[in-house]
Amino acid sequence: MKSKKSTVLRMDNIGIVVESLDEVVSFFTELGLKLEGRAMIEGEWAGRVTGLGDQQVEVAMMITPDGHSRLELSRFITPAVVADHRNVPVNALGYLRAMFTVSDIDETLARLQKHGAELVDEVVQYQNSYRLCYIRGPEGLLIGLAEELK
Repeated sequence: MKSKKSTVLRMDNIGIVVESLDEVVSFFTELGLKLEGRAMIEGEWAGRVTGLGDQQVEVAMMITPDGHSRLELSRFITPAVVADHRNVPVNALGYLRAMFTVSDIDETLARLQKHGAELVDEVVQYQNSYRLCYIRGPEGLLIGLAEELK
């Protein structure tokens, strides 16, 4: 009998390690995500998943308005953070950015700039499909914004 090949059912979340959960949660709330929950994850069981041993991590789970995508924000208490990739250029290996589709890119930018967001370069139009830009949010996090043109 042939075994059935396992398939991906969905993507549950993207994780980002941050220094200040409060500041980053506030930023993503302004963007339009909702705080789904906040918890302390600790103990050696969690370290068996991450390979970090006994750990203590404060986690905030944010959810998009459509309920399909989540962003897991983590603040490591122990072990201490060992590297910082937040301000490397977008062509650095392993660099992560999250892209969000918004209804009005100009209005969204204006609101997020009040929370310290900075435009990386400029808002550009891709064909007749999208207006796009990258911003640096709190802690230098790289965020993409896209407005679908109708």
